Amino acid sequence: MEHIVIIGNGISGVTLARHIRKLSDKRITIVSAEADYFFSRTALMYVYMGHMKFEHTQPYENWFWKKNRIELKKGYVKQVETNTKTLHFAEGDTLQYDKLIIATGSKPNKFGWPGQDLNGVMGMYHKQDLENLEVHAPNNEVCKRAVIVGGGLIGIELAEMLNSRSIPVTFLVREDSFWNGVLPKGESEMINRHIKNHHIDLRLSTNLKAINSDDNGNVKSVIIEETGEELECNVVGLTAGVTPNIDFLKDSDIEIGRGVKVNRFLETNIPDVYAIGDCAEQHEAIGNRRPIEAVWYTGRMMGETLAQTICGNKMEYKPGHWFNSAKFLDIEYQTYGWVFGERGRPEYEQHFHWKHEDDTKCITVAYHKDTNEFLGINTFGIRMRHDVFDQWLTEKRDVDYVMNHLSEANFDPEFYSRFETKILKAYTNQLQPV
Repeated sequence: MEHIVIIGNGISGVTLARHIRKLSDKRITIVSAEADYFFSRTALMYVYMGHMKFEHTQPYENWFWKKNRIELKKGYVKQVETNTKTLHFAEGDTLQYDKLIIATGSKPNKFGWPGQDLNGVMGMYHKQDLENLEVHAPNNEVCKRAVIVGGGLIGIELAEMLNSRSIPVTFLVREDSFWNGVLPKGESEMINRHIKNHHIDLRLSTNLKAINSDDNGNVKSVIIEETGEELECNVVGLTAGVTPNIDFLKDSDIEIGRGVKVNRFLETNIPDVYAIGDCAEQHEAIGNRRPIEAVWYTGRMMGETLAQTICGNKMEYKPGHWFNSAKFLDIEYQTYGWVFGERGRPEYEQHFHWKHEDDTKCITVAYHKDTNEFLGINTFGIRMRHDVFDQWLTEKRDVDYVMNHLSEANFDPEFYSRFETKILKAYTNQLQPV
């Protein structure tokens, strides 16, 4: 019986295993060094905040794996020998495969800061990070202050977590406005204000120089690059982006760049070896998408697609229109299609921006300045329907059509009906194409 081995038990690897089982009777083994069972990474923050227990982050009961004949092996893969199709584990044992899928996800970036490996320095990505946080920041008695380095989505989640236990947080963000490499100006500035309104000490255009240690190897303070200021703290959260978790492949024959290089079928340069999820790097980017996408939805789609290929129905990975969602403290964020931030915005892309007077809700609509084609929308504090925008992007609707039918895409028509007149009036006055 053909043996399928998946390294990594995140959303991409587990989705792949489930779909292979739906389609076939192949032998499936999932290898992971992190946790016995699959859990939802995005839910880790809610465990720390007391909204759920860790076992509630596991979408499948522990009997699910046995019932579906998916073998689980806990171990750390040290080396992949592709010529003999053998995995070598740090623990000394080996495992043979017929087809191998690398789905090892990401690890937090470290930039060689002095003190970055001290006790109390952590990312917020793995189950071990959650356990670390409970040790070093159980409350504001043990942790007098935490410093977070890096202004992305994981950074704001960690800030919210620490905030929930009344631990003072200083947030060091290299950019001059929060996440402005991704968000347009109006949205980024609204999030700056929102972070500060939650009593988080947001420091923009600020870099970490070093992390200082006490006599026991624990974090004592950080030094700010620009001013030399020393900030006392007990925890440092490193959330300055992530990198594919592929160090164990460096001595293998599998081609790697920043991630594991794959083609449109998610195949590597070695027959019977594939890569999916955060650690996969497309040889040629797909449309405006980045070659590596560390996004939950992407990982799930890759798993579903590759299952077809593994089971004899060779299928190209076609992710469709870009979509993502997140939360900035208590503001929900969704993006459909392409809305570029200030950096890297194409010259043809025009924006219409509307913000509610309460400063917690806004939309930005992107369209082509010459053709008026609708390119994408960002929404904050307003929930929209994925299927409606997907259809409009496929149909290449113009921006006038979208603005005049926006209520059809809204989850909360009552909210929208109260502001529809204002939004349309602002659109007509400010940026209606001529």
